[in-house]
Amino acid sequence: MSKKYFTVEEANELLPLLEQELVTIQELQKNFQLKFKQLNQLKEHKYQSKSESIFTLESELEFLELQAQLHMKNIESKGVQLKGIELGLLDFPAIIDGEDVLLCWKQGESKVTHYHGEHEGFAGRKPIY
Repeated sequence: MSKKYFTVEEANELLPLLEQELVTIQELQKNFQLKFKQLNQLKEHKYQSKSESIFTLESELEFLELQAQLHMKNIESKGVQLKGIELGLLDFPAIIDGEDVLLCWKQGESKVTHYHGEHEGFAGRKPIY
């Protein structure tokens, strides 16, 4: 499959949809962490209905993981790279001045305004304009 390249405008048009996917992944992650903590606490204590509760929590964790993977694939299927769930980092492959770069967006920003080289990461962000 060929690599998709974005213009700044194309990336900005996708942001509302991508942010919705990202928020869903973040909520799933929080729910997963909560249930995982409950599971560990349950395993530490001896309760009569322990095995049934453990099975239920393990099943719920599996389902949450599958849901998160689906939403991550929704992002990736657009050609966008999910770089950080908690910080809400998305990268859009682009070409600026004939060079392969990544348009960079962080959750909370109103639009894509920065980019960085493919191997520089978030710390190497530069303004587009």
